Amino acid sequence: MSANRWLATGNFFSTYQEEQRIFFTHSDRTIFSIFLVLIFVWPILFPLSNKYMLVIDNTLIAIIAIIGLNLLTGFAGLISIGHAAFVGIGAYTIASFCTLIGEDHMLITHAWPLLILISGGVGAFFGAIVGLPAMRLKHLYLAIATLSFQMIFIWTIQFMDFFNQGQTISVGRVYWIFGKVSRDQHYLFWYYAILVFIVVLGFMVRNLLRTKYGRCLTAVRDNDRAADAMGMHPGFTKVYAFGLAGFMAGIAGALHAYLYRGVGFESFTLNESITYLAMAIVGGLGTLPGSFLGPAAIKALDLLVEYFAANVASLMPSSQDVATGLRPLVFGLVIVLFLMFEPRGIANWWRIVRSYFKLWPFRY
Repeated sequence: MSANRWLATGNFFSTYQEEQRIFFTHSDRTIFSIFLVLIFVWPILFPLSNKYMLVIDNTLIAIIAIIGLNLLTGFAGLISIGHAAFVGIGAYTIASFCTLIGEDHMLITHAWPLLILISGGVGAFFGAIVGLPAMRLKHLYLAIATLSFQMIFIWTIQFMDFFNQGQTISVGRVYWIFGKVSRDQHYLFWYYAILVFIVVLGFMVRNLLRTKYGRCLTAVRDNDRAADAMGMHPGFTKVYAFGLAGFMAGIAGALHAYLYRGVGFESFTLNESITYLAMAIVGGLGTLPGSFLGPAAIKALDLLVEYFAANVASLMPSSQDVATGLRPLVFGLVIVLFLMFEPRGIANWWRIVRSYFKLWPFRY
């Protein structure tokens, strides 16, 4: 590598350890550290209302879910149309504990980090089970299999009394070091809690992609027969890809349950699965930055559409619901435009910007 670790002008590595660094230069590490400090500090310096904090918390939860979906669809090349069901499994794991021992039990309110990890484990278990058909199925057939799991999940929730037939199951308010989290601090507290999970899971995935198991994902995606010939196990790789995706989704679902202090099946329908897939596409499949940029872009688009629809509705008859029709129109249009003109997603824009600053002041 270049002798100048602060501003390297090329990728010249002499060992594999250098090539597998998380941060190639000291500048990358410094910028990331500053950014990390800023995202932890800004809510204290510039407090927002509960409405906007809820939107930000939802975006962060979606990021965790999309990291798992990107591992599955982007890196492993396995199409999933039932990712919202895995998120729902994590949420209903928390709801099941609330049904069995009560929503205000100490295990629910005090041991919530443990329950979130347990929810991730349950999601990984069901993800691995759903991944078993992936050993035999590919492409459209696998997509139909995951769609079937989505339908089975919704049917199970709606027709079982244990899950209150899909109606809301309440979740207790949690405690922290300084006592019970108040209503005013609820969304701010979960902002920091979700952010910690994102940082930890992000580094875990980044390190996974540097190992042989992460390279197996991309090898199976590109050509599973060639990967098998090189000594990899495509079937096992596909199953643990589903397990990883289920683990991430389960954690996202548990955080969703605690954030809303309740669980209902409306948040885990097929429409949500399509939204998750759209976030991954817009962000950039097969890229870790895309898992962050996609949910942020789609959630910001929702806010813009809501604001625009409110202004347009004031100029039209009250009988016409502009927001209901405008959101799916804009949503579908954005997906089509990205597939046509930027199939590599917003992450490709980020790659271009990084390359520019890396090569500056040279043009190539």
